[in-house]
Amino acid sequence: MAPLPSPIHRFLLTWTAFLLLASQAEARDIPCPDPFTDPKNDYCNPLRYIPTTALTAVSFSLILVVGIIQVLSMWRYGAKWMLAMTIGCFTFALGLALRFGLHDDPQSTGIYIVFYLFTVLSPCAFIAADYVLLGRIARAIGCGQYLAISPRRITVVFVSSDITTFLIQAAGGGLSTSGKNNPELALTGSRVFLAGLALQLLSFVIFTIIYALFLYRVYRFRPTAWTQDKGMPWYKNWLSLAGALVLSCIGILIRSVYRTIELSEGFNGPLATNEALFYGLDTLPLFIAIAIYIPFWPGRYGLDAAAAARDMSETTMTDNNQEKKTSQEAAQ
Repeated sequence: MAPLPSPIHRFLLTWTAFLLLASQAEARDIPCPDPFTDPKNDYCNPLRYIPTTALTAVSFSLILVVGIIQVLSMWRYGAKWMLAMTIGCFTFALGLALRFGLHDDPQSTGIYIVFYLFTVLSPCAFIAADYVLLGRIARAIGCGQYLAISPRRITVVFVSSDITTFLIQAAGGGLSTSGKNNPELALTGSRVFLAGLALQLLSFVIFTIIYALFLYRVYRFRPTAWTQDKGMPWYKNWLSLAGALVLSCIGILIRSVYRTIELSEGFNGPLATNEALFYGLDTLPLFIAIAIYIPFWPGRYGLDAAAAARDMSETTMTDNNQEKKTSQEAAQ
């Protein structure tokens, strides 16, 4: 019996399918007007505007630089479990780079499809990294009991949710693309895509609430843990990393709300056809969500070492208690 494909294989197969569909999306049944005469009313231009080259260059460069710095930070400080975010930086940058192509050929359905899918689906990787980070923080400071879900399970539960919503969005994108000549299929695809975005937003809202409650409970019930790094440099104090995660969550929430409302209006709605809103409510919040980890790279805080030390201490304590109990029983 052949083994099941791994998540990475499924991811690559999904993107391959999108690229194949995009390559087939260029055929048009009706002639298109001059793309630069009146782009706002050009029914062949999915964006309804000509992307600004300067904004594309700035956004692409910034996201790419963040990805490169994260690679260097990972190499120097560790935290390979942040790799999902780093990969997402490069795929997101690639999606933004495709806006150069849309500037030259704004009526290219193929370029638009790949651009849209890369920019919409890449943030799933940012979300997954934040899910993992919370569990690592809770274990490192020994406060996992203040999470609504155990540190190990919270990663599994929410990353599984992220993968599921990613696949739903991918399926919706595939249906929308393949339904070019089938309006009903395209509509079904957009609804599936919207459902995936809405479920992802709901999941992240729940995660953010759990995180907020965790911080409150640690502050309220474990003041020693809250102040354990007092007097340490900011890059060694877990509270600074916790604050970075807060900002990352806010950025992702802003973007998720924007994307959900945008798709609910349709691919040609007022939000989807406004370049300023795309940068202000999507690219900028996501940039903040990932760039915040340049100074506050999780690997600098020794989370893995702290968690391992606590696990060893708890194991030793458990063994000592067991030996003491055995000795008492033998004495009786």
